[in-house]
Parts: sequence; C-alpha cells; structure tokens
Amino acid sequence: MSSDWANQEERGSPFALRLILWIAKNLGRNIARTILHPITLYFLLAAKTQRQASRDYLSRILGRRATLSEVAQHIHCFAATILDRVFLLADRSDVLEIKRNKPEEIYQLVDKGQGCLLLGAHLGSFEVLRAPAINERKMPLKILMYQNHSEQVSNIFTQLNPEIAQSIIPLGETDSMLKVADAVAEGNAVALLGDRTIGNEKVVECDFLGQTALFPIGPMLLASVLKVPVILFVGLHMGGNRYELYFEKFADKVVIDRKQRSVETQKWVQRYADRLEFYAKKAPNNWFNFYDFWKKNG
Repeated sequence: MSSDWANQEERGSPFALRLILWIAKNLGRNIARTILHPITLYFLLAAKTQRQASRDYLSRILGRRATLSEVAQHIHCFAATILDRVFLLADRSDVLEIKRNKPEEIYQLVDKGQGCLLLGAHLGSFEVLRAPAINERKMPLKILMYQNHSEQVSNIFTQLNPEIAQSIIPLGETDSMLKVADAVAEGNAVALLGDRTIGNEKVVECDFLGQTALFPIGPMLLASVLKVPVILFVGLHMGGNRYELYFEKFADKVVIDRKQRSVETQKWVQRYADRLEFYAKKAPNNWFNFYDFWKKNG
C-alpha cells in the first residue's frame, strides 16, 4: 500500500498549475471553477489507476458498484478542494463558507498554551484548517509531513503563502521527532495525517469499510510518547463553496502499556479508522486516497 501512493506519477505541469493559479487569482473563483470540468474529464480518461481506485472506494461506501458519473463527481470534488487551496492560502477564505464544529476543542488548548497533536487524514481539505488557523486565529501550528511527494504543487502553493512553509516540520529526517517534541513543549498544535504509510513504516490491520486495510502506527506511538491531548480534525467539502470543519477530542492522552503494546496500539489505530469511516460516510466524495488502499503489502 505504501509504495502505491508514493510512487504515483505526478500529473500536470508547472505551467498548467500556474495557469490555474493565475485564473483563480485574477478572474475569480466562479470562472476558475469552470475549468474543473475539463480537468475532471482528463483524469477520468487518462488516470486509469486513480479511476479504478475511486470506483473501488465508492463501491465499498455505497454498497453497490459505483457508476462512471459518480467517479467523475469524486474526482471533481478533489479538483475543487485543490482549487480552493489558492483562496485559502492567499487569505481569501471570505469567498468560502466554512462552518466550524466544536472549535472549542482546540481553541481551549491554544488559549492555555497547551501543546497537542491534531490528527487528520486525506479526507477533505487540510487547508481549511491550516490557512484560517494561521491567518485568522494565529494558532501556533506546525505541520508534520513528507515534502517529496507532489513537489510541483507544493512549491507553487508555498510561493503563494511563504508563512506556510515556515510551519512545516519535514517527516523522515533524523531530528524530525525532536522538532515535534520541542514544538509541542512550546505550546504548538502539531498537525499530521494518519492514513498513509511509506517505506518500511510499521503498520497494523484495521477494519475499514468492510475489509481490512493497513494503517501506520507511528501517529499513535508518537502520541503515547508525547503524552499530550490528541484532537481529530476533518475539513469536508460539502459542495459549492461550503466546507464543514470538525474537531473531535480523540484522547486526553494516548496510553499504551508496553506489556501489551501490539494489542493496545491496534485498538487505538482501529479507533482512528472507525472515526475516518464515520466522516467518510458523512461526505463520501471527500476521500482522496486514489490508490488501492486495501491492498496488502507483500
């Protein structure tokens, strides 16, 4: 599973991405959204792996074989969230309607200067959290992430909002975990996504949408070491310009007994998978793992 998403060829070109960016910034969101239809058609016809992955996922969540039209809607939703990154990162969240559900779960911690982990997934829009947190609330936020995937997209959006780049803690470096520990100790919320594996990262099998899938154990082990509150968050695109941002207290602390480490770790990760399934069912087109998520390694 890990190699499937990490090795997918990055589609598009810097020119095309910059053209979309120019249209969005200069002609507005409504006109920019008209180009989502040819983009959707392109991926529907040319991206066989992503098309098959979308149909597999949608068929699971719908309980029947997904139609080609439903696959197109799924891809269109993904393209729409990418486009809206332009406006969120450019401090133009005013063009979007963002409903925040239980923001006090995180704001109370911020107000107390309490560091925490914000645990998300490739479900909906991450920027719905990231940009408003930095531009509006001035939340002390750090993002733990891999930077070597989709570099063309990341570099262009980093140019749009350099402050975002300063908030990133690169994952996979020798001092990554030390930087996370320091950030949390300084009262930062450290955000990370917990639904993809890469390389030789340790995983556990969890029930997800009717079949077992591999989930990384790293986020739970990190939480157990840091002993800080964990807040689950998802930013769901509900159509048009509407987003719903959910905050949910996942745990005051993740406690894993060393004597039963494997069993307790699996229970914590399964709990995370259960909540992802809940939110995926709330807005099915927001699941953006366009690869064979249920494939077993080896």
